[in-house]
Amino acid sequence: MKRVSKIVLVILILCAAVGLVAGFVYYKAFNQNNVINGGGVVKVYPTTTYEELVKSVFDSEAIEDIKSFKLAAKVMKLDEEYKEGYYLITPGMNNKAIIRMLHFGWQSPVNITLSGYIRSYESLAAKFGSQLMSDSTAFDAAIKDMDKISAYGFTKETYLGMFIPNTYEVYWTASPEEILDRMKREYDAFWNEDRIAKAKKIGLSRAEVSTLASIVIEETKYEPEMPTVAGVYINRLKKGMLLQADPTVKFALNDPSVKRILNKHLKIDSPYNTYKYKGLPPGPITVPPISALDAVLNYQHHTYIYFCARDTFDGQHFFATTYSEHLKNARKYQKALTQRQKDQAK
Repeated sequence: MKRVSKIVLVILILCAAVGLVAGFVYYKAFNQNNVINGGGVVKVYPTTTYEELVKSVFDSEAIEDIKSFKLAAKVMKLDEEYKEGYYLITPGMNNKAIIRMLHFGWQSPVNITLSGYIRSYESLAAKFGSQLMSDSTAFDAAIKDMDKISAYGFTKETYLGMFIPNTYEVYWTASPEEILDRMKREYDAFWNEDRIAKAKKIGLSRAEVSTLASIVIEETKYEPEMPTVAGVYINRLKKGMLLQADPTVKFALNDPSVKRILNKHLKIDSPYNTYKYKGLPPGPITVPPISALDAVLNYQHHTYIYFCARDTFDGQHFFATTYSEHLKNARKYQKALTQRQKDQAK
């Protein structure tokens, strides 16, 4: 009887020891890994292998112990299922939380930004492709889908105006089609009743506002001056004058090497040549920012017809009502420019 009791006691002790070891292993595997360095990012593509996934977790430099992570991942069968996405490993997470996140696809949203000079569909596709999982080729194909363009209510020429420069929160895995649908919703939200009413009062459609705004932003980056520049072009439109906007000619030339518009350039036969054809060109020559769009909608009422760069070379302009005033301002700028070039040559 005593012998049996000893055997039972030994068995109980062994079970307790196994339990303690198992508990330690569980703790070590699942609750280990205090996140370090403030966390990290893991990107999982459709082609990412399990080995690459584990390596990317380690390469994120967000965890201390890759061995415990591998052990927990094996027990939780992460190798059998994980989802593509953009994952943020944050302080307070342990192995179990990280693995569940990757397994169920609980990805974090990312901010994408549209800014800078976007003068073509190719550059727009590159902007999206550099910030999201789908590459620029996929975005280029989606953006140039004429059926989609027509369904949104645009033409090939006016389509650039649908994209409102801003920062948007999206999922990194969003498809090109989902992103384009989002851009259309943002465009519709931007054109609220107040903006639509202002455009109607000016006598411009939404597409025409975008086109004029694209010219304004190419003429000046100085925001306080934008409504004044917009007013110049609206005055010219009302008078039936040629817009004579150099940026539209540069767009028509489609030659990045051209830094200054010369008389020979003005001969190009293009609907974007506003020295040759009256009215606005067929569509935007760049994606206009909100500041330029609102500058057109809230243009400054004045009598100016002309403007040229200031002799201070600060990005601002002289404005004039008469051609003689304009010539005086232009001579002042040319004189300063000549002197500046002489000084630089010394």
